[in-house]
Amino acid sequence: MMPRLNRRQLLASIAALGAVPHGAWADDFIDLDWKDLMPEGQTMIPPMFQGLIDHDQAPMSSLQPASSGVRTEWTGQIVRLPGFIVPIEYSGTGVTAFILVPFVGACVHVPPPPANQLVFVTTPDPYESSGLYEAVNVIGMFGVSSLSTQLADVAYALSADRIEPFSI
Repeated sequence: MMPRLNRRQLLASIAALGAVPHGAWADDFIDLDWKDLMPEGQTMIPPMFQGLIDHDQAPMSSLQPASSGVRTEWTGQIVRLPGFIVPIEYSGTGVTAFILVPFVGACVHVPPPPANQLVFVTTPDPYESSGLYEAVNVIGMFGVSSLSTQLADVAYALSADRIEPFSI
């Protein structure tokens, strides 16, 4: 089990990952899908079933299912992962820290998925997001994390070198 880092320690760790010059990874990355982040043998809960909740209940974070572990094969690797932005921090009008989620509304309108289906992303260059419904690809250094936010527990971190509109 990984030691639990506080937010400042996690941001310092992610910043250290950014020691590689920007642009050095331009087209050299591993394409990941959300199922790649699940431990072998674990299945994802389809988003359509995750949305069947009573919105008058407790906060969404209290409804987060337990995570059954993480995968470490891509730690320290440059990856590309598609998803949706749930903003955490801004600089001006751009997002500088966010949770990358696998489906629209995760952590906001429906309970968050397990921690091993969430990625905490930081970027030195604020990203001008067009909103919660914008699909993006995030490319950067990937790692295992243990972070609790006001929205959910998060099991992975990514130091973004590039954030771009989603494309296959």
